[in-house]
Amino acid sequence: MTTEIKPSSARNDRFNASRKAELLNKIEGIPDDINAAMFIENEGIISVSDDKTIRVWLKRDSGTYWPSIVNFMPSQCTSVDYVPETRTLFIGQENGTISQFILSEDCNRLTPIKEYLAHNGRITGIIFAKNCGWILSCARDKTFAAHCIETGNKIGGYTFEAWCTSMKFDSLSKHVFIGDFAGQITMLKIQQSGASLVTVLKGHTASVRSLFWSDGPQLLFSGSADNSVIVWDLGGRRGTTYELQGHQNKVSALGYSKNTQELISAGEDSVIVLWKINCMRKAAPDWVESDTCQLCAKPFFWNLKAMFEQKALGVNRQHHCRNCGKAICDNCSPHRITIPIMGFEYEVRVCNACHATLKDTDRPSLATFLDAKHSVVDIDVDEDKKRILTVGQDRVIKIWVLSSLW
Repeated sequence: MTTEIKPSSARNDRFNASRKAELLNKIEGIPDDINAAMFIENEGIISVSDDKTIRVWLKRDSGTYWPSIVNFMPSQCTSVDYVPETRTLFIGQENGTISQFILSEDCNRLTPIKEYLAHNGRITGIIFAKNCGWILSCARDKTFAAHCIETGNKIGGYTFEAWCTSMKFDSLSKHVFIGDFAGQITMLKIQQSGASLVTVLKGHTASVRSLFWSDGPQLLFSGSADNSVIVWDLGGRRGTTYELQGHQNKVSALGYSKNTQELISAGEDSVIVLWKINCMRKAAPDWVESDTCQLCAKPFFWNLKAMFEQKALGVNRQHHCRNCGKAICDNCSPHRITIPIMGFEYEVRVCNACHATLKDTDRPSLATFLDAKHSVVDIDVDEDKKRILTVGQDRVIKIWVLSSLW
């Protein structure tokens, strides 16, 4: 569902001065695009980038981060997963290979363990399923693959019609969720005998850029190039969904705080949004299609017969009220208003009737907006230390402290 967002009078209107993130550190100097980064122990960070490097950054006594490891790979490093219990590192590459390493305790050495020839194109997601001993991956060659790390053998795979763009795994049910460039999310069941299709979730109108699975409430979150986040409630077999509309550009990264039960989204609009999930939400209505405005009965421009009969000349476009879903004309929808309970944190079009009902009701915001000051491509969350990490298109890694929020 495409949402028309009316620009705010000032960008800073969305940022609450009493709830903000403090910039703790910046990591700069990487000469090419950074594809992913994540926190590790010992105040460390691992980053992978298009300059074919794996970098391990350690925080020095001065408070700045310096690389303890710069490891060059055969091709661009595109994705990363790390298992702290065994200090095992998995790196996905542009050439379709997954490389497995062991990181030394002092974070000064990477020991190669094994390589998996998993794909024929850029790997866009890797996950180590430690309870199963599987390494899961998806790629731009439109395939998913699962390998056994003990034997190195492939145990299953699946082929899609579009590029695979993101992936998450539910270790309890052994379901994997894979987002693609067409805007769909495919749910697969993974077993020792292979991968089988469960269902396809359809809701986005552009590519799925990021996924996050919260195993507690069994919620799947998807961020998309259509600027929206969709919450898929897969727990209790209810299958309900609702949208979160707060970004003005592509949503490229998602995280989650179990302590506060907040979804964290970030994107190309340089904004980080903390969404309250443990609260009452209401799904936006389906849009009604009609040949005439459902309030004033004026015909829309394609209804030539009614226009002739009513002598209503001119172009009358069809719009939709975001609160009730009715098909309405310009004259019957001059108002814009926020509807936080439906996920609309920016002002959206509503009809005259709904505006009269909503304008005097209490509509508190259910989200906190933070200014990241760079276009975000990836995030990681460290709840114990109340920090988040953002990777920007400006080739900078920023570490933020959220003590005032959490």
